[in-house]
Order: sequence, then structure tokens, then C-alpha cells
Amino acid sequence: MERKFENALNNMWDKLDGWLNTFVTNLPNLVLAIVVFIITILLSRYIKKLAYRLSNRSNLQESMKQLLSQIVAVVVILFGLFLVLGILNLGKALNTILAGAGVAGLAVGLALQGALANTYSGIILSYVKQIKFGDWIETNDYEGEIVDIDLRVVTIKQVDNNLVYIPNKLVVENPIKNYSTTAQSRVILKCGVGYSSDLELVRNIVKQTIVENFEAVEEKDDILFLYRDFGDSSIDFETRFWINSTSALEVAKAKTEAMILIKKAFDSNGINIPFPIRTLDLPKEVLEKLN
Repeated sequence: MERKFENALNNMWDKLDGWLNTFVTNLPNLVLAIVVFIITILLSRYIKKLAYRLSNRSNLQESMKQLLSQIVAVVVILFGLFLVLGILNLGKALNTILAGAGVAGLAVGLALQGALANTYSGIILSYVKQIKFGDWIETNDYEGEIVDIDLRVVTIKQVDNNLVYIPNKLVVENPIKNYSTTAQSRVILKCGVGYSSDLELVRNIVKQTIVENFEAVEEKDDILFLYRDFGDSSIDFETRFWINSTSALEVAKAKTEAMILIKKAFDSNGINIPFPIRTLDLPKEVLEKLN
């Protein structure tokens, strides 16, 4: 019994001694591998910045520049990992990893279909010249300024300064309305005047007010003025004109300014903007009782 215990103890010490000898023998390789990995990380950051600077000389979009620099950094890190495995004499492990990468890649691809679709869509959006940082767009029932495009989402800032993160896949698959593709935006203003108003005078006042206060409108013919309906309490009209801005916020400000100026002009000329009125006809018997 004692002899078995001694044999087991000796075997344990022999294994520990072997492990220690192996560790001491491979210690220089381990230190070298750590140094190589640290250098790889630092080098990847430097090369990422260098790739971004070089891409600035091209006509690529900002999102595409960032994407390319990130890919270059990942390639450098992977190359460094292969060097580390080689220094540690883990060539067989590397072959095993590469062999299993195919099977694992298939499984991961099936599990991450949505994420991969967003990544692929992000690459597509990076190449689309009609969508870039600073554009004011409307998509998926959201409207705002594009502040970022990465491999997962498109980030837009709304008028109320809130950020909305829309998956790239939804942006690619759904219609996009880009207000920044042209240098100007159209302001549409609807209003109504009383039935006793001179309609020609109303039209002239509205056009003159817009021409005098908005630089983009040089003459009255640049303004579209249309009478729409005989409403319940007013004759409704619609006027449209252009401003030198592609921002929805600037369009809203211009519409507000136009409403204030047109109201002042109507007040100065005795033109009434009526509100809904209802007339109740009561039988004489009811009126007599009320009296």
C-alpha cells in the first residue's frame, strides 16, 4: 500500500517536473509571443490610422473609409495571431482551428443571418453615393440627418435631437427619401380666407409678401398659388415656394415665418382668416320658451 502511494507520488512529481521543464524551455517563446502580440495590437492601430489618411485622398464616402481602415486593422491582428501560434509551436493547433473554421463558420452564418444581412447592407450603403453623412433623409417612417453609418445600423438625428438607430437591412430594403439631393426645398403652406375677401387681392398679397422676405424667391412667378376648395367657413388656398436649404428643420422655420408675415399682411388689408362657425336653427316654440 505504501509502495503504491510512493509510486503515485513519484509519478505526480515527475509530471510536474516535466511540465516545469517544458514551461522553462518555452518561456522565451512565450515572452516573445506576448511581445509580438502587443506589437501587433499597436501596429494595427497605427496602420488603421494610416489607411484612413490614405483613403482621404480618394472620393470614397466617410463610412467606406472607416470600413476599409477597420478591415485593414483586423487583417493585421489576424496575421499577428498566426505568428503567435507559430512561435508557440502550435502549428497543429492552427491547422485544427482552420479545419474547424469552415464548419463553425457555417453554423455561425445560419445563427447570425440577421446580423450578417445588416453587415452586408452596411457595405452596400457605404458605396451608395446618394446617401452620405449630413444628408437629411426619410425612411422606415423616421426622418432626420444621417450622423453615422456602420456595419450594423444607420444613425439619424431627428428634429428633436433624438437619435434613431435603423438596421442597415431595413434601410436597403425600403424606400429612402433624400431631401439633400437638391440644393433647395419646397415650402407648402395652406390657409383659408373669408367668403367676402377679394380673391385676386389675397393672391397678390401672399405672393408679394413671400417675394419680399425670402431670398430664394426672386419674382412672383416663382410662387405657386392655388385655390383649393370652398370650405365650410372659408375659401381654402395653398401656396408653394422654394428656399435655399435641404434641412427639414429650415423648411419648418420658413413655413412658420411665412405664416407670421402673411397673417400680418392680411390684418393690414382687412382680410379675415375665419374659424369654423355653426348656426343653430331652433323652432319658434323653443325660442318662445327660452324667452
